[in-house]
Amino acid sequence: MAANTNRTKKIRVLPGFELTLGFTLFYLGLIVLIPLCAVFWKTSSLTWAEFWQTVTMPTAMASYRLTFGVSFCAALVNLIFGLIVAWVLVRYEFFGKKIIDALVDLPFALPTAVAGITLASLYSADGWIGRFFTHTDQSNHVLSIFSSSRLGIFIALTFIGLPFIVRTVQPILEDLDPELEEAASSLGANR
Repeated sequence: MAANTNRTKKIRVLPGFELTLGFTLFYLGLIVLIPLCAVFWKTSSLTWAEFWQTVTMPTAMASYRLTFGVSFCAALVNLIFGLIVAWVLVRYEFFGKKIIDALVDLPFALPTAVAGITLASLYSADGWIGRFFTHTDQSNHVLSIFSSSRLGIFIALTFIGLPFIVRTVQPILEDLDPELEEAASSLGANR
């Protein structure tokens, strides 16, 4: 009986920990690790010359230019307008401020796939916005300036990226003492 009293049952804070950990590791392995290992396995079978030829193909170079170029432009636009939005939300009181503040978080609330489908639906040739920017060429192909173009990718990246700038800068601006701005203004600094 004394041996049984020394043994205490270990109580877990998280019930089902082993099951959830097992499912998580299985899911991680299936979705992330196996495809990543396949990429490295395939790449390791190439010689350096084949690898270099593959990563410098014209299609690969075009994808690098598209990815880095459009991402850089979207980041610049987000930087400018994100700072402005954060400044306005912190420094001014106006009607609808809480709605604008909530709309900034919309891309965080939407799954990326839902945001992509929504933007594609809005800007497609028969979408609410895209129909005004669509024309038909001589061979009856419908051309839209948004779908599957640099502009469409730019709009999507800007939509997804703006909240990151606003929510990063907003607490810093809130902590910035307005008296410092007044002191700088009294010393001759402009806006």
